[in-house]
Amino acid sequence: MADTQATGPGAEEPAGQQPRSVRVVLLALMITMMLAMLDNMIVGTAMPTIVGDLGGLEHLSWVVTAYTLATAASTPLWGKLGDMYGRKGVFMSSIVLFLIGSALSGMAQDMGQLIAFRAVQGLGAGGLMVGVMAIIGDLIPPRERGKYQGMMAGVMALAMIGGPLVGGTITDNWGWRWSFYINLPLGVVALAAISAVLHLPKKRTQARIDYLGAALLTVGITAIVLVTTWGGTEYAWTSAVIMELIGIGVAALVGFVFWQTKAAEPVVPLHIFRSRNFTLMSLIGFITGFVMFGATLFLPLYQQSVQKASATNSGLLLLPMLGAMLVTSMVAGRVTTNTGRYKAFPIVGSALMIVGLYLMSLMDTGTSRFTSGVYMAVVGLGMGCLMQITMLVAQNSVEMKDMGVASSSTTLFRTLGSSFGVAIMGALFNSRVQDVMAERGGSLGAKVTEQSAQLDAASLERLPEAVAGAYRHAVSAGTHGAFLLGAGVAVLALLAALFVKEVPLKGAGPKPDGAGDGTDGTDAMAKTAVVEAV
Repeated sequence: MADTQATGPGAEEPAGQQPRSVRVVLLALMITMMLAMLDNMIVGTAMPTIVGDLGGLEHLSWVVTAYTLATAASTPLWGKLGDMYGRKGVFMSSIVLFLIGSALSGMAQDMGQLIAFRAVQGLGAGGLMVGVMAIIGDLIPPRERGKYQGMMAGVMALAMIGGPLVGGTITDNWGWRWSFYINLPLGVVALAAISAVLHLPKKRTQARIDYLGAALLTVGITAIVLVTTWGGTEYAWTSAVIMELIGIGVAALVGFVFWQTKAAEPVVPLHIFRSRNFTLMSLIGFITGFVMFGATLFLPLYQQSVQKASATNSGLLLLPMLGAMLVTSMVAGRVTTNTGRYKAFPIVGSALMIVGLYLMSLMDTGTSRFTSGVYMAVVGLGMGCLMQITMLVAQNSVEMKDMGVASSSTTLFRTLGSSFGVAIMGALFNSRVQDVMAERGGSLGAKVTEQSAQLDAASLERLPEAVAGAYRHAVSAGTHGAFLLGAGVAVLALLAALFVKEVPLKGAGPKPDGAGDGTDGTDAMAKTAVVEAV
């Protein structure tokens, strides 16, 4: 497939003009990345108000589940479409679809409409993160890519900290509908910048989309996400519904793998997994998602319930972890760019995650905020070594024509890891909380957590002091189990990191006048990827 041949004038323009224009493009990409990461955090804060306005409390979980399902199922398809028909057009289409879903969600008149429109929004969101990573992979050689990692880590940290704050402010002052409408101006700015500044080689292949493979993958991912979402909450883990979903998911994914060996143009070419590094990075990405989203879910709960922090302060108390992640990611990027070496970062990052999660499992009702902040910083240091390195090494392990599916597959594994992390750690947390409440709080304690193991601040204040104290001990025990599990899972990441082979990164290191050596496919792509500041 002649995917990477440029068409049109200026295709052979040298890449010497890139640095300034690349920064302009990256700004637009970071805005888009912010849209993808902020959405669920802003909407999560607005959910109580949304339910109060639209009703339908029994369908509340589907507002998040519909978005997550659509995002996970569409992620590989966006990556493949970008490889087949050109990155720019496909990426802009995903932004437009996301904005349409945002506008419709803001106009929803009942919970059913909101769930349907959130699914539309999720379909678009599936292409946002993949498009950002794949375009960066097209424009910047892996050796140079490390220096931009700090920007991406910064966006992640800003989204995690700012999401709940922005969501609360918007909901209180403008109404919950603006939690969705806020995406529109940001998205329009990103679209305008990308349309005007980003010029990639046009490509189009004659291959047809693998519809059967796409359908099997969608069914398999949907079943997995539903199992991790419903298991232990809506249905018991041993219930017929969960067992049926597991059977459907396994059958669909086995069928998908078999069909990918037969399809002329597979959705996920299995040959990319022949690269040991790519397979290992997919595994490490899965574990990073498992740990990161589990930690960010239970830390605020511990801070609010045990350390008696307000909802706003619990977000700010995550700063040690997110700040450490940002700084480490920037350092890792610079070192990788200057030396071309990266194997140490997955090893050190995994080890730090294990230590940090174990330390957090030691937190109890007497742990100070300073001490918990130090423990969180250790976890953040580990995540900072892993977050962007996994994508960089994965992209470096495939040919340019597979950049989209490599980016989407790595993103998908991280997304699935987060789903499993939240579900499994959540099930363990809920079980421990209910057991401890029954032991310490008696019949009243068991009744308090009968419906949910997570109490909001208002509910906690209404409890008798003895029961509230029991709940604090219960949450401490629950987080102990969840973080200890996370530490155990992180050991797998360390084992995988030990087997990473340090393949030289494509593209030269820093050179005078920005000259490249043109010795590999990535440099050739950089010369044909015309990026102009207008």
